[in-house]
Amino acid sequence: MAVPRKKVSRMKRGFRRSADALVSPTVVEDKETGNLRRPHHIDLKSGKYRKRQILDVAKAEAN
Repeated sequence: MAVPRKKVSRMKRGFRRSADALVSPTVVEDKETGNLRRPHHIDLKSGKYRKRQILDVAKAEAN
């Protein structure tokens, strides 16, 4: 049976466990436009959130 030679320090243990917390961001498909966006965020291409126009996309593209 393998036995470790030295105690693993808290820092080294934390470095090893830090990779467990890495997750890819959640993305959903917008029902109206079909674009991918983050949940509970504005669709940047249409400027809508929950069927309400939040951003005026025409003015934003002109600038």
